Amino acid sequence: MGARQSTIHITNKTHGYTLCNPSLHLVSGLCQIPLPTKLKPSESGNALFSKIGGTACGSVGVFTYDLYNPATDRADKKIAIMFSVPFDYGRYSNWFAVGAFDRETNCDNDLYHKMYYSDERGFVRGKADGHDLKHRDDDVVVTSGMTNSSVATLKVDVHNREQIIKMRGLNERSYCF
Repeated sequence: MGARQSTIHITNKTHGYTLCNPSLHLVSGLCQIPLPTKLKPSESGNALFSKIGGTACGSVGVFTYDLYNPATDRADKKIAIMFSVPFDYGRYSNWFAVGAFDRETNCDNDLYHKMYYSDERGFVRGKADGHDLKHRDDDVVVTSGMTNSSVATLKVDVHNREQIIKMRGLNERSYCF
């Protein structure tokens, strides 16, 4: 059946937030290259998750990063990313989700289940079919895209919300999130 891998490329495009304290919950598979422990503004990093050899399971999980604000010396929120590269493409497809949650949210099977199965509240979810996802929160916008293959690439960019507004030449009142 071939490899089942999830290559993650994450870029912190914010001004003023550091992505730190990553947490990971794997439903199936293993971590070959760990998530970067810290991503300051303008930094990027990679991770690699793969299926376990000899098993009929894919590479499936969820991870989070705290959104640390050095100006307030606090992390009030965290971003979460769910990925699923299944073993059996006859029954399943590649899926992914991104969102922002309060800092008390645990990175565990409950979060994975919520992002894979539940109504989209605090996150967006999609099938890896060439369309990007965008989740808008009060402070940040998380954009992502995933390839639809057994060796999938998931690209995640984190922006300040006001950066997106400025890039479009709009003021806060004229742009409805």
